[in-house]
Amino acid sequence: MATASPSSRQRTVVPGQEEMPDLSRYDHVVVACSFGKDSLACTLHLLENGVAPDRIEWWHHLVDDDGDVFDWPHVPDYGRHLAAALGIRLFFSARQGGIVREMLRDNVPTAPVWFDTPTGRVTVGGKGPPNTRRRFPQVSANLSVRWCSPYAKIMVADGALRNQARFSHARTLFVTGERAAESANRARYAAFERHRTDCRDGRVRRHIDHWRPVHAWSEAAVWQILRRHGVIPPLPYQLGFGRLSCLTCVFMSADQAATLRHMDPDRFARLCEWERAFGCTIRRDRDLSTLASGGTVYGSVRRRPDLVRRALCHRWCGRVLTSPEQWLLPAGAFGESAGPV
Repeated sequence: MATASPSSRQRTVVPGQEEMPDLSRYDHVVVACSFGKDSLACTLHLLENGVAPDRIEWWHHLVDDDGDVFDWPHVPDYGRHLAAALGIRLFFSARQGGIVREMLRDNVPTAPVWFDTPTGRVTVGGKGPPNTRRRFPQVSANLSVRWCSPYAKIMVADGALRNQARFSHARTLFVTGERAAESANRARYAAFERHRTDCRDGRVRRHIDHWRPVHAWSEAAVWQILRRHGVIPPLPYQLGFGRLSCLTCVFMSADQAATLRHMDPDRFARLCEWERAFGCTIRRDRDLSTLASGGTVYGSVRRRPDLVRRALCHRWCGRVLTSPEQWLLPAGAFGESAGPV
């Protein structure tokens, strides 16, 4: 097992002048990978700093589990293709029933979490007290109000870290892609700290560090590293979206709401029906139909119905890598980035 003294764990590197942990000292390197530009940039930064692909694990949380409401349908299969192309291990995880089951929860416990491991699938939890939710996550930086992120992602990863013996008596680096430029809230995050599941002083000695390698990066630097490696980003960026949030993210702007209604009217109608059933809108000041009516459909969506069809398909078709010379900056780059703060 790798060991290191506290003083040897970090060194200063460029570009970015960020403090960087000594990557050779970890037994496990886990990247929470949405397949958005920032988590992909984290991975490519690891590769550029000498971490072999077979040392990296991608953990991708399926926010819908096996449903089809919030997530972009093509993204998991895009991830499978990209993981195979880069030689990185990919593990999926979810809360059973996803965001929809938690949103519709009525006098029942929060659902269990499942996660894939090198030896098979594990399910934990689901034995809490009965409670009722019956409302959307709300637009807020407070994670108890905007509960989709903790219940569908953060707590899912925590369960996977706490319930695998391979992380006990070992050193793990948990990597996420938040950037300070995204919001004032994210600007306050530490670039390097103990992870919430760290237990290095306990009986099991579970040492887990949390690193945000692109925290100080500009968006331009993120796109530059994708270009260097020829990584073709997922289709939302090519359709004009500035970030890879959920397709039906509660933070959607008026333009994104109009675009969703244009692309997938059935999915949009389902959200509107839930607003009526809950007696509570996603945004406090207006319902989703009113929000969409004040927006404009992205031009790339109107021009490329073929890309829309691909984005709403569960299979990825096409390449995931190209040459840096042929790589194209997507339409959504440096554009509207409404999403979690």
